[in-house]
Amino acid sequence: MTRLISTLTLDDAKLMLSAAEAKAAEFAIAYSIAVVDAGGHLIAFIRQDDALIGSIDLAIKKAVTTRLFDKNTDYLAKLAQPGEPLFGIHQSNGGNVIIFGGGLPVVREGRLIGAVGASAGSVEQDIAVAQAAVSVMDPDLPDTQFTISGKEQRR
Repeated sequence: MTRLISTLTLDDAKLMLSAAEAKAAEFAIAYSIAVVDAGGHLIAFIRQDDALIGSIDLAIKKAVTTRLFDKNTDYLAKLAQPGEPLFGIHQSNGGNVIIFGGGLPVVREGRLIGAVGASAGSVEQDIAVAQAAVSVMDPDLPDTQFTISGKEQRR
């Protein structure tokens, strides 16, 4: 049986990167921004001139982490603190899980279709840059419901 899924396209990713770059310009910070599809695979990435080299890996891993767990990375950070239910999650998936803000899911028609990760500024700035990218696809951010395996979720 063939199963079709909705996912971001390259054109979607280009629009998202453009919006994220505009937001990054407001902060006067050179950013790295990554967009992944519904499967968590990289569609598009930019590293602005003079962006920190370390931000490359962080942006990509924030996007992938978001898709792996279908949660904002800043939300995962709260759940990953000592004594919280996901303590140690950052060591899963070969240690490639990023648990601080800047990774957000992308939703279309109630379905999670990809994710974005942004890195270079403060956590708050990274979240704002990622939100700018997502807002192109989902103007109702941040209070969007989406469905994963038939279960309603909240971003």
